[in-house]
Amino acid sequence: MENTINPLSQRWLAVALLIAVLLVAALIVLMPLINKGMELNESKNALVFRLQQYERILANKQSVLASMDKIKQQQQQQGYFTGQETDSLASAAMQEFIKKAIVEAGGQLSSTQSIPVSAKGDFTRITVRVRMTGNSEVLRSVLYKIETSTPLIVIDQIDIRPVRGIRNRVTRQIEPSNELNVNFQAATFMRKQPA
Repeated sequence: MENTINPLSQRWLAVALLIAVLLVAALIVLMPLINKGMELNESKNALVFRLQQYERILANKQSVLASMDKIKQQQQQQGYFTGQETDSLASAAMQEFIKKAIVEAGGQLSSTQSIPVSAKGDFTRITVRVRMTGNSEVLRSVLYKIETSTPLIVIDQIDIRPVRGIRNRVTRQIEPSNELNVNFQAATFMRKQPA
């Protein structure tokens, strides 16, 4: 059987096959490199974008610091935090304020007790446990004075119970009482003093 393809065509066919094999080999080798190059380019673009964001943030640094100082000054002027030097002085001042509020409202202070302070972050929480008696108007007045006080005082864990009435000697019935036993915790906050 004779070969029907002439030698010149065979050479061109061999060259074409060689070129096809080289192209396939090049694609197998070059495609991962091209993909990796594209990934690196995308990563570079993302990093450049983040860098530009950080540069914009740093450009505004002075205005942000000035705003923070202004906010700190406003907080100090508003008087939300106690200005006492120590937590025991702050506790004593709060106990005196609550005692005065109860007496002025017409109630009776049974006891006040300091609870150990707790610190969180830059603030110290000063808590006092209070026991008092009085009617609902007295309680309303005391809570209002505490709520609107400066420095800020927060009421926590309030327990209100009616006082048992007194038995009438004639009718032998228990007379209702308007008095209430009230237990609550009051807390104020102070900034930690620099060491």
